[in-house]
Order: sequence, then C-alpha cells, then structure tokens
Amino acid sequence: MYYILAAITSFSIGFLLTPIIISILRKAKIGDAPGGRKIHKNFTPSMGGIGFVVATFITLAIWGWQFPLPDIRFLLGAIGLMFIVGLRDDMVELKANHKLAGQLVAVLIVVIAGDIRIKEFHGFLGIQELPLLFSYAFTSFVLLALTNAFNLIDGLDGLAGTIASISLSFLGVWFYIQGLESYAVLSLSLLGGVLAFMAFNWHPAKIFMGDTGSLTLGFAMGSLVVAFMENNAALPADAFLRLEPSFTAGIVLMIYPLYDMARVFTRRISQGKHPMTADKSHVHHFLMRMGLKHNEVALTLGLLQLCLISLVFISGDFSDNVVLPLLSAVVLFLGYRLDNVTVKYVKKNVLKSPKILEMRNLDSIQKSKIKVEREIVDSGKMNLN
Repeated sequence: MYYILAAITSFSIGFLLTPIIISILRKAKIGDAPGGRKIHKNFTPSMGGIGFVVATFITLAIWGWQFPLPDIRFLLGAIGLMFIVGLRDDMVELKANHKLAGQLVAVLIVVIAGDIRIKEFHGFLGIQELPLLFSYAFTSFVLLALTNAFNLIDGLDGLAGTIASISLSFLGVWFYIQGLESYAVLSLSLLGGVLAFMAFNWHPAKIFMGDTGSLTLGFAMGSLVVAFMENNAALPADAFLRLEPSFTAGIVLMIYPLYDMARVFTRRISQGKHPMTADKSHVHHFLMRMGLKHNEVALTLGLLQLCLISLVFISGDFSDNVVLPLLSAVVLFLGYRLDNVTVKYVKKNVLKSPKILEMRNLDSIQKSKIKVEREIVDSGKMNLN
C-alpha cells in the first residue's frame, strides 16, 4: 500500500509543481527557441526535470521511514549530483569534458561506494565473475553510456517520458515482488513524478525535460537496471520472475536509447563526422519524415519497447547466449526496415511534388507552400513540425 501512496504522492507533487516551474521559466526566458534542429514551433521552457526530481525526493522524505533507504544512500546522493550537473548545463552550458567529469563522479559514487555494479556476465560468452577493477571500469562505461543514450532520445514531445515510464513500471513491480523495498519505492516514486511531467510534456509540450531531467532520469534508470540484473541473477533458479537471460533482460529495458545511440554514432562516423555532431538521423526523426506526429512516434516506440520486453519474458528460460543474439537480430532488422521504408516514402513525396515548370501558373502562396514541402523532404536541417 505504501508503494502506491508513494507513487501517488510523487505524481501529486509533480503535477502541482510543474505549472509553477513553467511560469517561472517563461518569465526568466529560460528554454528552447524554435529553429535550426528544433522541431517545435514556439518558445518552450526547459528544465522540466526539476519537477519530477524534486517530487521524487520529497516523496522519499515523506515515506522513507517505511523503507530501508540507507541501503541506497549512495545512489540517492549520486542522483542528486547528476541533477546538479544537468541543472548547471541547462542554465550555463558546460564544456563537454566538464560535463563528462561531473557524470563520472556520480557514476563512481554508485559503482564503488554503493557497490551497484556488473559483477559477472552470468555465463554469456562463457564469462562468469569479472575481476574487481574490470567490473568497476565496465560498469562505469555502461552507466555513462546509458545516461547519455537516454539524453539523446529526449528530442520529441513525450518520447523520453514514455520510454522511462514503461521501464520504471517494470522495475518498480519487479523490485516489489522480490522484496527489494528501497529500489521499489525509488522506482515508483520516479514513475509518479515522470507521469506528472508527461501531463505537460505530451504534444504540444508546455515544457521540456532538459538535461536537468534527461541526465538525471537516464542515470537513475541505468543504476536501477544494473541493480536489477545483479539481483535477478542472485535469485534461486526456481524463484518467481527470475529471468535466465539476466544480461539481456537488463539491456532490453534500455534497448531503444542504446540502439538509437549506436545507430546515429555509426551513421555519423561512416559519413566522416564526429559522433557527437548534431543532426536529424535519430529514429524519431525518420518516423516523423514518414508523416507520424509527436504523440504517434512516442506511442509507436513505446509499444515496440513493450513488445521487446515481452519477447525477453517469453524467452525467459533460455540463456543470454540464445536470447541476446535473437533480440539483437530483431532490433537490427526493424532498424533496417525503417531506413528502407523511410527512403521509399521520401522518394515518393519527391516524385509527387510539382516540377519547376509546373509551378509557373501557381500563385505565390502555393509556390511558397510547395517550396517548404520540398525542403522538408530534401533537407535534414528543416523543422519537421
């Protein structure tokens, strides 16, 4: 009962607090203006992560006496530090190396002090327990990758919140069933805050998450996923909801951010660009080129996330050596089909567009409209709204 109350409390605080944050940010003119790579039409406040992070910590302060929160004190401290890094970057942009250094400190607090780390590969590729230093290094790399991968998908109204809500729901219920109370209440408190934020971030968004929210949420989810993987592997073989492909079960909870990051980095490097170069090659950009709206893209990718999680559950009796290649093959095939379908759709639109000679008899308004439509198809730099 207390878990439900914690989620409701977090939702209520976030729902009441976010409009105040929107008002303050509008008056202070802190936010994102449209244009360039931005795909929104009007000035929109960012730093919406303040709402759900504050709601989560207030909720834990209210209900924490019911749960063994000292078990996760280092995780909570690291989440607070990551929140400050994101807040600082939103207010006054940090240099990339300074931003990474702040993230690394938070990661090391969790991995070394909190001992939340990947301790073994559970038989994947024949590897069992990892050496301590390698475990520290590998887990730190994984948490940095998950944090920044989640940050990269926060480019569309409601998308990051949808993906987070699905993963946090699963984690909260799983931790509760396994009796891991501190992790359960943290997951469900975050879930309540994110759902409250979604009420204002759903298209058309009144506020964006910003690095304040995306870095904090991505880091918190990444840490909870690592904790899930290790606790799942430690369960008895006949325990309820114990998944044999422990490594794959953790990956699938963050599969979309991981795939999208790997995809855009690969495309950029193959084109001779720096992997961190900003462009419009994310999966959600491709789906919008196919004519889908913000909410349709968010729901489509959320449904896909649910399907992939279900696939791992269905394959729960098989090892990572079987399930991970299967999951990878499915994801790569879907990505390949997306690219092909998008290219065909774009080419079809180009063929439908009137040629220059056909535009002579059109009035200026019609010409302008056609020109804009052609630029949307031909240019990756145009606003997709």
